[in-house]
Amino acid sequence: MQSAKTRRKVVPATASGGDSADKLDQLLLSSAICNGEDLGPFVRKAFASGKPETLLQHLRQFARSKESEIEEVCKAHYQDFILAVDDLRSLLSDVDSLKSALSDSNSKLQAVACPLLASLDSYVEAQNISKNVDLALKSIVSCVKLMELCSRANQHLSSNNFYMALKCTDAVESEFLDKTPSSTVKRMLEKKIPAIRSYIERKVNKEFGDWLVEIRVVSRNLGQLAIGQASSARQREEDLRIKQRQAEEQSRLSLRDCVYALQEDDDEDGLNNGVESDSNGGSGLLGFDLTPLYRAYHIHQTLGVEDRFKHYYFENRKLQLTSDFQVSSMTPFLESHQTFFAQIAGFFIVEDRILRTGGGLISKIEVENLWDAAVSKMCSVLEDQFSRMQTANHLLLIKDYVSLLGVTLRRYGYPIDALLDVLSKHRDKYHELLLSDCRKQISEALAADKFEQMLMKKEYEYSMNVLSFQIQTSDIIPAFPYVAPFSSTVPDCCRIVRSFIEDSVSFMSYGGQLEFYDVVKKYLDRLLGEVLDDALLKLINSSVHGVSQAMQVAANMAVLERACDFFFRHAAQLSGIPLRMAERSRRQFPLNKARDAAEEMLSGLLKTKVDGFMTLIENVNWMADEPLQNGNEYVNEVIIYLETLVSTAQQILPAQVLRRVLQEVLSHISETIVGNLYGDSVKRFNINAIMGIDVDIRLLESFADNIAPLFTEEDANQLKTALSESRQLVNLLLSNHPENFLNPVIRERSYNTLDHRKVVAISEKLRDPSDRLFGTFGSRGAKQNPKKKSLDALIKRLKDVS
Repeated sequence: MQSAKTRRKVVPATASGGDSADKLDQLLLSSAICNGEDLGPFVRKAFASGKPETLLQHLRQFARSKESEIEEVCKAHYQDFILAVDDLRSLLSDVDSLKSALSDSNSKLQAVACPLLASLDSYVEAQNISKNVDLALKSIVSCVKLMELCSRANQHLSSNNFYMALKCTDAVESEFLDKTPSSTVKRMLEKKIPAIRSYIERKVNKEFGDWLVEIRVVSRNLGQLAIGQASSARQREEDLRIKQRQAEEQSRLSLRDCVYALQEDDDEDGLNNGVESDSNGGSGLLGFDLTPLYRAYHIHQTLGVEDRFKHYYFENRKLQLTSDFQVSSMTPFLESHQTFFAQIAGFFIVEDRILRTGGGLISKIEVENLWDAAVSKMCSVLEDQFSRMQTANHLLLIKDYVSLLGVTLRRYGYPIDALLDVLSKHRDKYHELLLSDCRKQISEALAADKFEQMLMKKEYEYSMNVLSFQIQTSDIIPAFPYVAPFSSTVPDCCRIVRSFIEDSVSFMSYGGQLEFYDVVKKYLDRLLGEVLDDALLKLINSSVHGVSQAMQVAANMAVLERACDFFFRHAAQLSGIPLRMAERSRRQFPLNKARDAAEEMLSGLLKTKVDGFMTLIENVNWMADEPLQNGNEYVNEVIIYLETLVSTAQQILPAQVLRRVLQEVLSHISETIVGNLYGDSVKRFNINAIMGIDVDIRLLESFADNIAPLFTEEDANQLKTALSESRQLVNLLLSNHPENFLNPVIRERSYNTLDHRKVVAISEKLRDPSDRLFGTFGSRGAKQNPKKKSLDALIKRLKDVS
């Protein structure tokens, strides 16, 4: 057969101008039918124009044209069709022959196969029996294995080997539960396997609960041990630091004989051996055993509820920590603070161990959250407790323990800055309380002072009261019994100040602040300048009533001045800074008000005593016929008293203090002499009386020269200047040219201490030896004394100037 040709689209030919409209419509319709287009528009057009018959006619014409085409195609393919029919008839004949052959073959096959089929049935039956037997044997073996696993699981349960019991149970469930041929056994397994897992979970949770109870006690002991070891390590460091300071001091004093070496012990091992646990999660010292925890965690991992156990563990530990935060109102915090902080320290030591060895039981974020909560609570408790405390020692004890807590937990990587900030925040309050305590102690020590020199019978007393404060004046150990130049107040106050320094340094140390000497020095200045100085000033103004008491207080002040040097050096050493830096930052003597008051009190009492002898100046004959050769009575009494005073005072007073006091006394004597000449008690005097006063002043100057070896050359010269006013006045009155007083150069050099008003008033009282009662009658007409004339001219000039 010919293949169908590809259908082409028919395009209608263009009608000529002479073709009619019907012809055109017929062509368009034929083209649309050939192209398979929709004939709807043609139908609508025919009916719209009212000529459907024309459309039908065109369709019939198209059909007739196509019938002729079909007929032509059939004529073309007729011969092929006849040949195909012949082939089909031949094929039907062959099929009938094949069918007969197949029927004969089937009969022969059935005849031959019947015996074989009987044999095959027997074989199949035997094979089924064999398979059943094999299946039975496999079931028996499976049941035997199942029974063995069940028996092994029961043994592990009996011996509390829960992990192996769970592994056996998991093996039963995965390998035998679905393959068990016995429905009874299967139902039993389905019931017992969840029950066994539930039982194991309960047992493990009970062990974990017991561990939670036990770990609280262990944590407290662990925290106490860790903090105790931190304290021991700190003490070893302090001992090492003391040895180093002693070695440095020895080196400073004697470089040739000083050979020293410092050894540092490994403090890390001591702490780690006492706190860290072994590889199995336990510690031999405290029974720090994490096995129950890790076992419970492992079992829950095996049960597939790992996250639930993690949450359960974290919540329980969080509750325990919250319980540890409770501060008992029945027990003073001073008594319970060690237990409080040790419990928290132990808690986080345990958590650090679990974080590092727990295999993800607790995360670092969770531990940090717990630590943040703990730090917040500890800071709150410290703020509250510190605000209530009124005793410096109590605050120091708690601060020391908190700093040890910080040192301990910082070794495990916990940040402690917030705790240190709380301690630093209460630094001022602590020192105010410490100053208050020292003020009471100093007041009690001063109130108990008997103003007597301290007697030391043994060398240890000397070491304890003198050498320990470096207030000795010589490195040679004196013979005993030894009478010290100071009273018992000095070592008592030194001990109080030294204790203040050590407490202040102890509070400032180990608080994160490396350089704190300036802070210690600030409060030490306050202690010395405000507390001790004011207390001594109060003692001087209220309790000193005699020369011996005033002298002892002045001697004490001199010794305390040396002690103050030791205080600042001691503070520098404890603060860990070089002594040269401390000496560079030294200010003036902090007890200067008390020292000046003591010397002023002693000078005042001596002046009062001297005034008693100076009243004898009233017995001086101011119009003597001839000058005295041995001085007036008052000056001899004064010198005897001063010599006695010096012999006593030089035993206890330093040379500087003695010089200042004697200078005040001699200056007072000089002012008294000038004051008597200037005052109303002396109406007139002659040159012989002035010459007697000159002898008195020379005696006083001789006294000053005799005691000059006790002082330096500069101090001896300053001591002589105390008599300068009386000496210059006498020199002026005895001078042959008193008018030189008017010369500025001579006046500045020889008369710089004289007041011209006093010079005028005293000079007017000077009389010649002839100026006696009725003396003018015998000397009338005599030539006037040139010296008297010069003096009168001086008086006149000075009056004109003033």
